[in-house]
Order: sequence, then structure tokens, then C-alpha cells
Amino acid sequence: MNDFIGTIALLLGIVLRLAIPVFLTALLVYILRDLDAHWQSEATHKPGKVAKPACWEIKQCSPARLQECAGYLSPLPCWQARRFANGYLREECLACKVFLGAPAPAIG
Repeated sequence: MNDFIGTIALLLGIVLRLAIPVFLTALLVYILRDLDAHWQSEATHKPGKVAKPACWEIKQCSPARLQECAGYLSPLPCWQARRFANGYLREECLACKVFLGAPAPAIG
């Protein structure tokens, strides 16, 4: 009888120490692969066309200033065209009513 209980204890120990962690690791791998596939499909999705806000009309810029304006000359919205080289937005853009009132692009 002691040999039977010893065998059960040994099998239970193997299951607790090996099988459960291996199962949880396999489950985590499955979930992360599914998440990666979802992100891969999102990365290939092209965002819809969003109308560029005409900040020069809202700010009532003069025609002379339009020829120097990065927002007017670029196909991008003005706050995108005026980003710093490191990708940060300018402080004046963050408080601008054009930036705050711009529609967010919808994925779909």
C-alpha cells in the first residue's frame, strides 16, 4: 500500500512541478501568437482618408504667410507637418483650436 501511495505522490509531484507550468506556458504562447497575428493584420490595414483641416482659414493667415506655412504646403495636417525632428509636436500645436477640433481618423 505504501508503494501505491508513493507512486501517486510521485505522479502528483510531476504534474504539479512540470505539467502545469508547461501547460500555462503553452497557453501563453498561444495567446501571444494570436495577439501578434491581430497586430500584424492591423499593421497592414490602411487608415481611411481624413479631410485636412484648413488651419490657414481658421487662423485667417495672409497670402504672403501661406507661402511659408508648412501646414499649407504639406499634404499632412499642420501639426504633423510642423513636428520636431524627434517626432514631438510643438507646444503651440497642442493648445491650438485646429488641433483640438480635428477629427480622429477611424479604422475601418
